[in-house]
Amino acid sequence: MKLAIIGTGKIVHEALFALEPVDTIELTAIFARPHSREKAEGLAEKYGIKEVYTDYDKLLSESDAECVYIGLVNSAHYPYARKALLAGKHVILEKPLTSTAAEAEDLVSLAREKGLYLLEAITTLHSDVFTKMKEYLPRLGNLRALQCNFSQYSSRYDKYLEGIVEPAFDPKLSGGALYDINLYNVYLTIGLLGAPDRSSYFPNKGFNGIDTSGMAVLQYPSVVAVCLGAKDSDSPSFALIQGEKGWMKLDGKPNLLTGLEIEVVDDDIKETVANASGGQSRAVVHETYRLEPVHHRMTKEFFDFARIITEKDSAEADRLMEASLAVIHSLEEARKSAGIRFGVDK
Repeated sequence: MKLAIIGTGKIVHEALFALEPVDTIELTAIFARPHSREKAEGLAEKYGIKEVYTDYDKLLSESDAECVYIGLVNSAHYPYARKALLAGKHVILEKPLTSTAAEAEDLVSLAREKGLYLLEAITTLHSDVFTKMKEYLPRLGNLRALQCNFSQYSSRYDKYLEGIVEPAFDPKLSGGALYDINLYNVYLTIGLLGAPDRSSYFPNKGFNGIDTSGMAVLQYPSVVAVCLGAKDSDSPSFALIQGEKGWMKLDGKPNLLTGLEIEVVDDDIKETVANASGGQSRAVVHETYRLEPVHHRMTKEFFDFARIITEKDSAEADRLMEASLAVIHSLEEARKSAGIRFGVDK
C-alpha cells in the first residue's frame, strides 16, 4: 500500500518510527505547510519518502498514494479527510476521528459512497491484549462495573499554567483531556460493551473553559463505566472490569496495552469462606496474559490498515467505522453535558 503522510508534528514522528518494520506500506509523499517545509524535508530524508509537498491539493492530485495518514490538530481532521476522500484516497485519521458526530457521519457516508475506507488510528482496538480481553469477558458473568484511569502530566501543561495555550488545551482547535486522553478509556469501554445508553462528563476546567482532566460516565442497562482522564496530574493507569463471577484488570495505560490479569470463580469448588471484612470469599482461578515486546504501540494498527486496504476487507473496515461513530457520539454527548464548546460547534 502506498501511503502519504500529512503533517510533521509529534504524532507524525511517532508514526514514522512505528512504520519502520511495516513492509506492506510504501511511503510515497509527505505534506507540510510552507513554514514547516524544512521539517518535512528532514523527515523525508530520514525515512526515505520520495516527495515533499506544501500544497495539499497537489499532493492529492499528483501523488500516487492510495491512502493518506492525517496527523494534524484535531480541528483539521474533518476538512483534510474530506478532501482526501473526494480525491479518491483512503484515509487513516489520527484520533479523535473528528470534533463532532455530524462531521464523522459525513465522512463515513462519503467513504461508503465512494467505496473507500476511513480508518481511525486508535491503538487500543488493534492490540492482541484487547483481543484477549474480549475473549475473557464472558467468563466474568453478568457485568456490574467498569473503571478506567488514564492520567499523565502533559508536557504542555506548564505552559498552559503560564497562560500559553497550545492546541492540546485550545477549545477552538478541539483540544482537552476528554478528546485527547480519556478517549482511550471510552474506546476501551465501547469496544468491550458497545455503545452506551447515555454519556455524561464531569470535568476540571481551566481558565479558557477547556477540560484539563475529568470523569466521563457511560451508562448501560446493568453496568456503569467510569472513565477518568487527566492531563494536569499523574496517577497509575488501569482498567478494571467487574462481573458477578470475577474481575479482569488491565495494568498500565490503555493506549499501550502490555498485559492483563483475570480472576474468576472456580465452578468446581462450591464452598465459600467468610472473610475478615464481612464478605464471602469464593474459590477462584487466577490467570495472566502478557504481550511480547513490540517495536512501537502504533505498529500493529498500521499492519492492520495495510491488510484491510490491500485485501479490500470491507467488513472489517465497516466494523471499525461503526466503532468510531459510536465513540464520537459518546464523546460529543459527554462534552456537551459539561458545557464545553469547540470552535466548530454551531
